[in-house]
Amino acid sequence: MATLHERKHYREAIMKTLYEATEGNRLLGVTGAKLRDDLGIPEQDLAAACTYLVGEGLVTADWTRGNAPTMVTLTHQGIRLMEADEEERD
Repeated sequence: MATLHERKHYREAIMKTLYEATEGNRLLGVTGAKLRDDLGIPEQDLAAACTYLVGEGLVTADWTRGNAPTMVTLTHQGIRLMEADEEERD
């Protein structure tokens, strides 16, 4: 299982990847397989990170029977958080 530092990194990486891939559009999402492959996150840790982000209201996810995310999408709250982060960097 991932350390606290790794878990936080995975969650941040997922949010950033979703925001960049969808250009902040709530109607678009990224497959769990693409997130796993692009970010190099183990399946179990990807599921845990997505579960956390769903619980925080930042993303929605569709799940397989094995509890792996099949599609992950930013929520309005998730987009607002990422836009605020982007504004802080500018």
